[in-house]
Amino acid sequence: MRTAEIKRDTAETKIELSIRLDGKGVANINTGCGFLDHMLTLLAGHGKFDLTVSCKGDTHVDDHHTVEDVGIALGQAIAKALGDKKGITRYGTVTLPMDEALVMCALDLSGRCGLYGALQMPSRKVGSFDTELVEEFFLAFARNAAATVHFVQFAGSNTHHIIEGAFKAFGRALRAAVKVDPDFANEIPSTKGVL
Repeated sequence: MRTAEIKRDTAETKIELSIRLDGKGVANINTGCGFLDHMLTLLAGHGKFDLTVSCKGDTHVDDHHTVEDVGIALGQAIAKALGDKKGITRYGTVTLPMDEALVMCALDLSGRCGLYGALQMPSRKVGSFDTELVEEFFLAFARNAAATVHFVQFAGSNTHHIIEGAFKAFGRALRAAVKVDPDFANEIPSTKGVL
């Protein structure tokens, strides 16, 4: 069972997160940040991950700590659920249209972390959500999952659509990367023999 549970308790957030990689896409998300809840629900649905997230954060200040710390916890959960990564596909790339927006996510569960590329968002806010926090989420994930994550935005004029396209593409790319490849079921997917 490729599952993981993470509890993260700081002065700024208290998070309980669980994930099942081989799930049905069932999401139970309550972070106190409505837009993040929506994006995580999309991520779970498109990744076919069963994902539960509960976060009590200092959203009276702003959503920064909640968004970043949920990204940290999700990255830690993915790393834990994958263990030694034996048999996984490792790579995933998806180009996803979301109305006028077109966003590609390419990722590698390489053991080396990095977030590359940038989303060009016309608006600084979607509702009350600060759009600069999208980068904080994915950077926190990449660092804690030890993953290389790239985004390329080909088109987009609606900020909500751009972010939604990014999260859907990320969910589908992550689904491809964690999938067990039967041709390499008993191997680490690296010529070095370790990730």
